[in-house]
Amino acid sequence: MTVSFCSAHCNHRIKRRHFSVLFGGLLCAVVVFVFAGCVTHTALFDPKPAGVAAFRDVPKETAKSSLPNYFLEPPDVISVEAVHLVPKSPYVLRVFDIVALDVIGTPLDEPIIGSFSIEPGGNIQLGGAYGAVRVAGLNMEEMERAIQRHLIYSPDNPKGRLGPNTVVSAKLVKMSDVQMIANTHIIAADGYITLGSYGRVYVNGLTVPECREAIEFYLSKALEHPQVAVDVYSYNSKEYYVIFQSAAQGEQVLVFPYTGNETVLRAIANCNGLTPNASKRIWVARPVGNSHKPVILPVDWVAVSAYGMPQTNYQLLPGDRVFVVESRWVAADGVLARMIAPLERIMGFSMLGAETATRFYGKVLTGGGSRNNGYGY
Repeated sequence: MTVSFCSAHCNHRIKRRHFSVLFGGLLCAVVVFVFAGCVTHTALFDPKPAGVAAFRDVPKETAKSSLPNYFLEPPDVISVEAVHLVPKSPYVLRVFDIVALDVIGTPLDEPIIGSFSIEPGGNIQLGGAYGAVRVAGLNMEEMERAIQRHLIYSPDNPKGRLGPNTVVSAKLVKMSDVQMIANTHIIAADGYITLGSYGRVYVNGLTVPECREAIEFYLSKALEHPQVAVDVYSYNSKEYYVIFQSAAQGEQVLVFPYTGNETVLRAIANCNGLTPNASKRIWVARPVGNSHKPVILPVDWVAVSAYGMPQTNYQLLPGDRVFVVESRWVAADGVLARMIAPLERIMGFSMLGAETATRFYGKVLTGGGSRNNGYGY
């Protein structure tokens, strides 16, 4: 009995050793496979290693090029300044318009002269004991006659205080709609900007000079030879991206607004530098229309950062992707952890089940046989 027990025990140890060797070999194979897979994955989009000669005729840190015309798109913000805005005759007065009045025939101590604003409700306050006159909705000539009737005494107007020789002169000083035109305007999702009561103008896809011409043409329906100045107040529609590769957690994508002066070094600086898991293998992926061949610009990060060499510190363009490759060992560790995690859960559950059963049945599972001794008799 003793011999058979020793033989079974040795066979059990041999099997365990074979299983350990097999499991170790399998684990090494998985590591090699994952490592090779990571290398192949990054090499597919990195045809040239870091340190290669820079591409010719590509704008760089010390040789930046002027960008083409900027095309306006949502949600850019443009500023419109009024250069010459004169309404076509007859102009209908509106609330918050400002008019200049000069009334001849008033007492010296109670003159009516200066600029007056049309208040909400459409009235002009003449001051003193003259009261208010409703003028909103009238043109300039109609306003002069309305004020004159209000001031001159007559049987029909017993509240009038001035004589029949009173003369009213009025001039438009400022239109309230100018504030709606001369302002900052955001380009809506449908490509239009709103110019107050004048309506909406489509400016999507236009350059700044074309936008100015479109606004002036639209305002010419209500104004006499309008002139405006247009500039970009906030660049919001053009972007570039910085992508940090991560095999375990997925790529981290950061987006930044494009202003025209970005380089690779500045893009990485906007991300507070490289992450601890990042390698120094970086390239710029540049989209080129409908071409199926990507433009890959490799970056020698050590040369750019440590030695101040600008050859691969490329000037970025709208839509560029700065891709930072993850460290190969970190990538292999992350992928391996994701593969082993289910096995760890299964083994942990099995061990928990075995421990629970052992607690209930004592040494039956470990020795097999009677509880009186370990030899089965």
